[in-house]
Amino acid sequence: MIKPKNTVKRDLCYTTSHEWIDFQNIEAFIGITGFRLTGVKQIKGIAFVRIYGLKKRGEVLANIQSDKGSLQVRMPVEGKIICINDTILLLGQNLLLTKPETDGWLVKILVSQPCERKGLMPSQEYIPFT
Repeated sequence: MIKPKNTVKRDLCYTTSHEWIDFQNIEAFIGITGFRLTGVKQIKGIAFVRIYGLKKRGEVLANIQSDKGSLQVRMPVEGKIICINDTILLLGQNLLLTKPETDGWLVKILVSQPCERKGLMPSQEYIPFT
């Protein structure tokens, strides 16, 4: 399983709709925050939306079906999906509930513009936002 490594310094940023992105040079991991999943007891399914090709910032990346309804996850930056987290699909979607901001990542992307952080909040700004 590929995952954001604890030995690598994390470069986390957040969106106002509670997606996170961990920049790892020209690649990045994307997921949904635990805050956005507050109150969800069970993940029933994850449907990825057009995973091939370039996805623009703000495009829907995935729809997560839960006991509380549907949650849309949007791309925080423009990029090309290079990997989907198979562990979530094969071993248990509730990994999103137990480790949403580490092992519960959804996709790994090749970032179109690695230095572009417009509209994203660094970790220290996100904490008070929740």
